[in-house]
Amino acid sequence: MTLFDLENLESELDRINYEIEEPDFWNDPEKAQKKMKEKKAMENKLDAFETLEDALDDIEELIEISEMEDDNSAVKEIEKMYEDFQNRLEDMRISTLLTGKYDNCSAIVSIHAGTGGVDAQDWADMLLRLYTRWCDKKGYKVTLTDYQRDTEAGIKSATMMVDGENAYGYLKNEKGVHRLVRISPFNTAGKRQTSFAQLDVMPQVEEDLSVEIAPDDLKIDTFRASGAGGQHVNKTDSAIRITHLPTNIVVSCQNERSQHQNKEVAMKILFAKLAELKEQEHKETLQELKGDYSMNTWGSQIRSYVFQPYTMVKDHRTGAETSNVNAVMDGDIDYFINEKLKQKD
Repeated sequence: MTLFDLENLESELDRINYEIEEPDFWNDPEKAQKKMKEKKAMENKLDAFETLEDALDDIEELIEISEMEDDNSAVKEIEKMYEDFQNRLEDMRISTLLTGKYDNCSAIVSIHAGTGGVDAQDWADMLLRLYTRWCDKKGYKVTLTDYQRDTEAGIKSATMMVDGENAYGYLKNEKGVHRLVRISPFNTAGKRQTSFAQLDVMPQVEEDLSVEIAPDDLKIDTFRASGAGGQHVNKTDSAIRITHLPTNIVVSCQNERSQHQNKEVAMKILFAKLAELKEQEHKETLQELKGDYSMNTWGSQIRSYVFQPYTMVKDHRTGAETSNVNAVMDGDIDYFINEKLKQKD
């Protein structure tokens, strides 16, 4: 029993390696880079499979030695090795559930403060830290492209690019409303406060003809950056805000060093939003998308984080829950991500 078609995977890797050796392979750099990414993804899967095989061989060998020598001193080590093997096997099994069109893509994550005033803005900032920590644990590269800090506390919104294989596949189900219940640090009476923040997750997609954006459909504004960037922030009107007129979708970027770079990143985010929207609306081209898509849809929360009077994080879609709030706020959310992905089983 295998988690994926090993023979087919090796055959596909051989095919790509053959293409790479062709003299004209780099004539189309964009296509070549895409092939190289495919090659890397296949090699990672094969390496993970071989690592598991080696780990299982090591466990079997240690068991044989212990039995031959009638020595029980290695039992704890064997149990620990087997537990680690099971965890890695489960990680591999979960990765095989990422079969969506964009699941292997990098992701764009936006966080918006909702109902709850200053507490909601602080909550949005806490979620930004949570997902940044999760990305660090996964080895994903995070680039903050937009950061709207409030003068009192927390953030109004933030957008970050998450670069790495399967980032969108893992994060896509985190999209939705996240609810916090705690004793408010901003309330002098020490009352319990409920706050909300919304997470939006989009895939970073390659351009295609069906998502071609007409220049006349864009309204481009420049403004002075006011976020958490470097020394260049606040000195020039380098920040960019782009409005897609047919859908009224607005994107902005302010953390790059030049207006040109900010525009490039903003267009990438807009392209991702429109591609995802086109897919959700089942439209063939962008021209068929009409109407106001500017507002976030605030529905029921997907997850609650309770700090007082007890500690619990609960996902309302799967029923998964834990009392270890501190670990979750430090980015330990794989349990919730995996349980939601398993619902496809």
